[in-house]
Amino acid sequence: MASVALTNLDPASRAAARGWSDLTIRNLFIIPTLVFLIVFNIFPLIYSLGYSFTNFAANRSEPWQFVGLQNYRELLSDDHIWSNFVITAKYVIVSVAGQMVVGFGLALLLNRSFPMKGLITTLLLLPMMMSAAVVGLFWQLLYSPSWGPINYVFGLGDFAWLSNPDSALYAVAITDIWMWSPFVMLLSLAGLSAVPQHLYEAAAIDRAGWWYTFTRITLPLVSPILLIALIFRTMEAFKTFDIAYTMTTQPTAELIAIRLYKQAFQQWDTGKSCALAYIVLIMVLAITNLYVKYLNKVKER
Repeated sequence: MASVALTNLDPASRAAARGWSDLTIRNLFIIPTLVFLIVFNIFPLIYSLGYSFTNFAANRSEPWQFVGLQNYRELLSDDHIWSNFVITAKYVIVSVAGQMVVGFGLALLLNRSFPMKGLITTLLLLPMMMSAAVVGLFWQLLYSPSWGPINYVFGLGDFAWLSNPDSALYAVAITDIWMWSPFVMLLSLAGLSAVPQHLYEAAAIDRAGWWYTFTRITLPLVSPILLIALIFRTMEAFKTFDIAYTMTTQPTAELIAIRLYKQAFQQWDTGKSCALAYIVLIMVLAITNLYVKYLNKVKER
């Protein structure tokens, strides 16, 4: 009876009934969470920001020196860095656009009743549950010019997808689309299921066509959640490393994350790599801020 009585109370009253004061809750949950955030998130950020103004190299024992904005100046005047940014921008546009189209298209197909819908939805979600490095190696085999099934199916002979400078980046983008379209599909399905059915019934009574219903009802109501998917996928695409690194060594597919890795762990230029990481961070924050502003405008309509 006591447990039944407790379940009828609001969370604060239940905690009070169990003897948990606000002080106890703060000590048990809030303070450990704050300590965790400071130790594992904020402290490394501040620490790496400090290194970005030095000539620190992690593989040398010599003391580092403060160099001010020199690392930032050298990076921003380096044509190779800008080339990496252009490659990354091209990759983000192709990959994210493909994921949005494929993911939303799959969601429209799955937003209806048909046999084995649950099993098919689960199978479609499998790619994004796999490791990015494993996916990269798997698609490397599929693109193989000698016995890969992709060339056989499309009749491309011995075309070398990953060795060709013109196609390497797009081959990586297609792999990323395959892996992360299910994420967009999942969010889109949640948005589509929340559209009130009476709107479709009213459109059917008015004999509205499919295109009119899609552009006047479905798309406007789902667009906020599509924008959220766009924000998440753009941020992740900017950070893509595993797939591109495991699939190809072509300079045309050298994303900014790969450049950052080489700067930090092959050239051991730690201070400059920290500065590059902050330049990337500022760019991602600027793009995300633009998306969020547009998302707020969509919500206000």
